[in-house]
Amino acid sequence: MPITLIHPTPDCGWAGQRLDGILNQALAGREVRILRSAGELDSLHGQKILLALPLGDTGVNLEYQRILARLRKEPGLLSGCVGGLIVDGASELYTKSTAAEGALALNQAGCALLGRPLVEATGSLANFTVQAGNLGCGLMEAYRAAAAGLAQRLESESFPRRNRPNILALHASSHHTSNTMALWGRVRERLEDRCSIQEIGLRNGTLSDCSGCPYTMCLHFGERGGCFYGGLMSEEVYPAVREADALVLLCPNYNDALSANLTAFINRLTALFRQTRFYNKAVFAIIVSGYSGGDILARQVVAAMNMNKSFYLPQNFALMETANSPGQALALPGIQTRLEAFAQNIRDTLLSQA
Repeated sequence: MPITLIHPTPDCGWAGQRLDGILNQALAGREVRILRSAGELDSLHGQKILLALPLGDTGVNLEYQRILARLRKEPGLLSGCVGGLIVDGASELYTKSTAAEGALALNQAGCALLGRPLVEATGSLANFTVQAGNLGCGLMEAYRAAAAGLAQRLESESFPRRNRPNILALHASSHHTSNTMALWGRVRERLEDRCSIQEIGLRNGTLSDCSGCPYTMCLHFGERGGCFYGGLMSEEVYPAVREADALVLLCPNYNDALSANLTAFINRLTALFRQTRFYNKAVFAIIVSGYSGGDILARQVVAAMNMNKSFYLPQNFALMETANSPGQALALPGIQTRLEAFAQNIRDTLLSQA
């Protein structure tokens, strides 16, 4: 299948020169359809999508903003697509935040994302220092290798489906008062006939955050399936993650950030990540905000779990609702339809057709 390259024209010609060279090398010999403007985004269902953004030194690309607007307005525009991103900037800022914003827009338009779908190039390419050291090459060579690797995975990878997948739900909420837990309860009811489901609560000081052990120490314990600090993560969470085909993160939005315990979980997941990649595990999220800001948490999940920790991001991975008082979420207009669609999306992602 050809790759559809969404490559918005940069505001200044010089801003796209480095990225043009990278794309020419990474896509050489491949069948590629190139789209440069928002008006060309038609007939894309089921395509392999590569979004390549030249940002210059300001982090702004006006044609990309028009593409972003269209992705947000047309939820099914990229239905059935699988994608990745290359973001190239001329400063040390804006590349990662723009990538998370673009990834969420692609996903809400119906595009799944590979695990670790982002190749990010800051102005200095200093973010490639570790990769260059591992490969024994220069920073630019590491950038080229990462882009070529992404193109190869985009062509060849597919997400496996199971007869009876294992789902792990992680939360730090009270069952009695949480709107997030109430929504998950209704989703769970729609999955239990075909899926094995485990819930783990991370409340009441049961989970210590990562303390930033040296790389070699983290690698040492990760290779043995544990962590220096042990506790709930080593005893319950790591084994459950290894067995899971999908994670569902239950994310109430209190201060426009993931809760401390969920953040600690993600940070402590690094030890297990040293041992294995999670390309064949999906991540979903239920996000409930009291007032607004669900998209902020969704971008955090994308950046941490998909871009960093390499979980596969299914299309429309997050159910985002706004509810304040206890019980309000289940009384929202149209909520049963949205719950059904979210549960069906999980089933369609994980279950084999047999």
